[in-house]
Amino acid sequence: MADVAAAAGVSGQTVSRVVNESPRVDPETRRRVEQAMTDLGYRPHRAARALRTGRTQAIGLVVSTLASVGNSRMLQAIADAAATRGYTLTVVTSAAGDDIADAFERLHDQGVDGAIVLNEATARARGASVPAGLAVVVVDSPADSRFSVVQTDHAGGARAATAHLLELGHPTVHHLAGPAGSFAADERARGWREALHAAGAPEPEVLRGEWTAASGYAAAAGLDPAATALFSANDQMALGALRALADAGRDVPGAVSVVGFDDVADAADYRPPLTTVRQDFDALGAAAVTALVAAIDGEGSSVETLPATLVVRASTARR
Repeated sequence: MADVAAAAGVSGQTVSRVVNESPRVDPETRRRVEQAMTDLGYRPHRAARALRTGRTQAIGLVVSTLASVGNSRMLQAIADAAATRGYTLTVVTSAAGDDIADAFERLHDQGVDGAIVLNEATARARGASVPAGLAVVVVDSPADSRFSVVQTDHAGGARAATAHLLELGHPTVHHLAGPAGSFAADERARGWREALHAAGAPEPEVLRGEWTAASGYAAAAGLDPAATALFSANDQMALGALRALADAGRDVPGAVSVVGFDDVADAADYRPPLTTVRQDFDALGAAAVTALVAAIDGEGSSVETLPATLVVRASTARR
């Protein structure tokens, strides 16, 4: 650091401010210091910084599984957002039935500054013991005074999907829900139900899957033969439903209109291209990391809800 200071013609304190991204450095001075760092091959020493500041610039992610598309997308989004802020990321899986407190302890032992808990794991986080000093943010969860919460407006997106199908003239909309106990699945079912009630439409019995295309196929095989509209709680289950309907000789959208949720990268290439509700995974991941950094800095808990947007494609049609 002293060599960088000498090369840039500044004090060691100024170099420290540049390294720690302090706003108290004018742009020209920052440019000179960064150029000196590049010329000299200077890299901050993370271990030394951690001893001085008490922070490791590392965060953890607790997830029940990475097999689902939504969780994988969120992992990528959080990893990108963490890297942009100069944080490393450690991932710990905590399957259903595991004590999530063990995952918190493992992360705490690795010296992370905080942890993000993702989707299905959040229900177990609410009652878990958290090590002192470990900041926690949960993604997709009811409000909890101990943690900050970042979530998509699942219910709002589901209401928009269901209303779209009703506006096309379908007498009601059947629902292929996600796993019982999932906050996102429950919220999407709530939005579907609210849209039906608001329109005075009958509420069919819920079909249920496990977020996978295979479970969507199995569930949709039991769809009422009189059904003309189906809202699936995610795009993967919608993919399985499309195959089940095709195997049953029911054209989409001629006989049945189908809407998904998530807008995964392949949704526009389904056959037919899938009408779906778009979650902004990049914005959700960035918001989670921002909330965690705020929690690490000692700020109070907060709740942030991001909008979900209906994307209309060829899998829905007027009845």
